[in-house]
Amino acid sequence: MMEILETIRKRRSIRAYKPEPVKDEDLRRMLEAARLAPSAGNRQPWYFIVVRDPELKKRVAEAAARQMFISDAGAIVVAVADPTVSPRWAEKDVMIAMEHLILEATELGYGTCWIGAFNEEEVKKLLGIPQQLKVVALTPVGVPAESPSPRPRKALEEVAFENKWGNRISF
Repeated sequence: MMEILETIRKRRSIRAYKPEPVKDEDLRRMLEAARLAPSAGNRQPWYFIVVRDPELKKRVAEAAARQMFISDAGAIVVAVADPTVSPRWAEKDVMIAMEHLILEATELGYGTCWIGAFNEEEVKKLLGIPQQLKVVALTPVGVPAESPSPRPRKALEEVAFENKWGNRISF
């Protein structure tokens, strides 16, 4: 098993997938990681739809700004928030849960790519999602067919302060 920081460092946005299925036990682990995420007031305002049907994956990809590469992955996970359960925090809570899922996928050797560009109404229609719910994000999950290099990141000193804005943190 990787340490969590190693998993975070290894995670990449994957936009090319091998035509291989995602194992059921691995999907279960990913969904379990999402289920265990923290949420405001422990309200757990989330649902996850796993799309594996090839034709439906293509239609979801079309609704996701025609990002057809996502239909090549073994599955697409659609993260849904219930704002009636937690009006102020539902979307943020679902984002945390989705990141748990993505990190578990990375640890298991799968690739993912956070997808925020999509036609929500079309995705709802395709997947039968009730109108009062909110589609927050999608991610393909699959065996990577590419291995992108790490993207540049700002130095820690540029983004972390101590006690107040602008005070360099002393480590």
